[in-house]
Amino acid sequence: MPSRILALNPVGFPPGVRGKRLAPRLGTLEGKTVYLVDCRFDDSDIFLGQMQAWLAERMPGVRTVVKRIASVYLQDDPATWEEIQARGQAAILGVGH
Repeated sequence: MPSRILALNPVGFPPGVRGKRLAPRLGTLEGKTVYLVDCRFDDSDIFLGQMQAWLAERMPGVRTVVKRIASVYLQDDPATWEEIQARGQAAILGVGH
């Protein structure tokens, strides 16, 4: 039997985070394009489909686009964010349950 045991601390240290300002709120969604972004969390696609149906029924003047990010939520997707900035006025990110 070894006389020493190596134990590792599982707590770890979180990375530094820099805050960003939130985007300004829109006065209305009427006539706007809202991207519903599927971030590939469990069941977020189902939730966003329900949200799209709710918006179509209750706010027919709002155009919705369901957009799935290119990879898993842990990897950035600059092309999607650029598309939303160029073609949309708002985005809702679906993060599952």
